[in-house]
Amino acid sequence: MLFHRIILAAAVLIVSAAAAAIDTRLIRRDGGLQGRAPFTYSGDGSTQHGWPSKDQWISSFDVMFDLNTPTMRISCAQFGVQNNSEDEIKDLRKAITEVAASISLDSRFILAVMMQESRGCTRVPSTFNSVLNPGLMQSHGGQGTCNSNGAVTTPCPYAMIKLMIRDGSAGTGAGNNFALGPLLQKAGGPGTASSYYKAARMYNSGSIAVSGLLEDGNGATNLYASDIANRLTGTLTT
Repeated sequence: MLFHRIILAAAVLIVSAAAAAIDTRLIRRDGGLQGRAPFTYSGDGSTQHGWPSKDQWISSFDVMFDLNTPTMRISCAQFGVQNNSEDEIKDLRKAITEVAASISLDSRFILAVMMQESRGCTRVPSTFNSVLNPGLMQSHGGQGTCNSNGAVTTPCPYAMIKLMIRDGSAGTGAGNNFALGPLLQKAGGPGTASSYYKAARMYNSGSIAVSGLLEDGNGATNLYASDIANRLTGTLTT
């Protein structure tokens, strides 16, 4: 009987130690709602604040693209336009791969932001936040779109799909500082995962709050960088 009590006490100590080791900055969220990530990351984007490192990302672009393809097949219905065809989805894969190679930017990062902005709908409408934000990446002052003021192009040509991806990744004449490539360099370069999370925050809001915390600041989606981290690790594909 004493032996069993010793074993039970040891088990309690192990569980207590494990619970104490959990980073409270990583909070479970309701993953049942469409478009909601299962984890919330907060802080400055570093692994010290509980954010995933690059070796925790999905292993390859192709694996990540395949995981997100089911969403791409139905993502346009929410806008009342025709869903992507299989050819358009193939063109999305090709365009991201080619643009990423041309500017030496991780294709997984481009895909994560595209899914966050448009769910990969080639006919996504534009938004306007002081500057026109059109296309797959909702780019800053971009030119690429297959839905211009309600004039919808079906099918969306490959050249236009590639332009939409390039607008958001490499930049445009109107917004080079608000494209993924330049922002990543501004955030510290591609060496660490935290630079990507910081670049994502700047892509969404234009800047990082003085606090340095990626969930702080007004006029943007506070969990944007957190959602990008979930997309890069494969826990968010809707």
